[in-house]
Amino acid sequence: MKKTLLSLGLLVTAITATYAQHVEFEEYDLSNGLHVILHQDKSAPVVATSVMYHVGAKDETPDRTGFAHFFEHLLFEGTQNIGRGQWDKIVSSNGGQSNANTTDDRTYYYEIFPSNNLELAIWMESERMLHPVINQIGVDTQREVVKEEKRMRYENVPYGQLLLAVKNNLFEKHPYRWQTIGSIEHLNAATLDEFIAFHDKFYIPNNAVLVIAGDFDKAQAKKWIEMYFGSIPKGTDVVKTKYEETPITKQRNAVFEDPNIQLPMLLTAYRTPSMKDRDAYVLEMIASVLSGGKSSRLYKKLVDDEKIALEVGSFNFSQEDYSTYFILGIPMSGKTNEEMLASIDEEVKKIQTELISEEDYQKLQNQFENEFINQNSTVENVASSLASYYMLYKDVNLINKVLDIYRSITREEIRDVANKYLNNNQRLVLDYVPAATTAQE
Repeated sequence: MKKTLLSLGLLVTAITATYAQHVEFEEYDLSNGLHVILHQDKSAPVVATSVMYHVGAKDETPDRTGFAHFFEHLLFEGTQNIGRGQWDKIVSSNGGQSNANTTDDRTYYYEIFPSNNLELAIWMESERMLHPVINQIGVDTQREVVKEEKRMRYENVPYGQLLLAVKNNLFEKHPYRWQTIGSIEHLNAATLDEFIAFHDKFYIPNNAVLVIAGDFDKAQAKKWIEMYFGSIPKGTDVVKTKYEETPITKQRNAVFEDPNIQLPMLLTAYRTPSMKDRDAYVLEMIASVLSGGKSSRLYKKLVDDEKIALEVGSFNFSQEDYSTYFILGIPMSGKTNEEMLASIDEEVKKIQTELISEEDYQKLQNQFENEFINQNSTVENVASSLASYYMLYKDVNLINKVLDIYRSITREEIRDVANKYLNNNQRLVLDYVPAATTAQE
């Protein structure tokens, strides 16, 4: 009986995975260059409407950082037809929710409404694109908002400068070397005309993708999209600057002092290929082998067996141009970063020279299959995935192919990719330590 139940469970899992893998969508372009993706899902009476702009921190200049993230906030200020401070009120009074987020590569805005408010969502996003009010009052207000966010999320929290410390030392030419939130000094120095020029360059229909996912009528949605977005003028095509970093061939060493921490942290970071590269998928699997839960290799060795680390982890921070592979740990009292590094290096060497077992390989496949199913379990997540696959990967149908990519990765590939990128002479070793005054206290 137990065997039968197990077989049935595996069958259900397989059917679910197969069903979840296939996402139907339709895509087309408006005459002004706006790309449109429609995904119909009538399982719940909700609809997600989102716009992703191909602009992020990497599109800024070294003396004017933080603009893309600043506009994430500024474009909620209001439009010619939506009064200042009214955006959130309109959304909430109609049973919806709205938000936005910015990375180094793109900016993403979205609303989730009951299905009967789709026209409202389409109109609001078209207003944001065509009629934003960018004035000194809004700029001054959002400067203060960003200042507070930077204090709360980066400057006054433990390990809040971690990513910046790594990026500063890993990149020399690429704009990935600064924080997405940017510099307050740069935002303070920028003029209103500079903000307007940045907006006019990047927030245009031919640098954006509109995604609608959920319960809606396609024919009606297309009419509203044409009605509200079709007349927005096409902008000048954005030409992206390409930055090529010199390969790292000798270990880099750095120290960063953080006044908000009591315990030091060790970080090793490796510059890895674009998220579009097959090796990036393999590196995600390697991260799972090394630190995917308490049964993973690094956790068992450093935390459970040797008891030299309080925490340890690794992940591949995937981005459009380059990615960064992190391995990090916090030592136990009386232990050092050097001891942790030696133990970490032993585990990395094993994955570089030995094939993972068939059992571990199957666990890995199951884990990534479950993660994929969960990732596409809501229309909100599907909308985000469709936008990202179009904008950053140039292949919307990747949403239906990515699980097959993971399934096709072999044990030999895992070994070979680890051996290709995770070598001592290709990395940054960063001692992230308490500031001297903090340590003395």
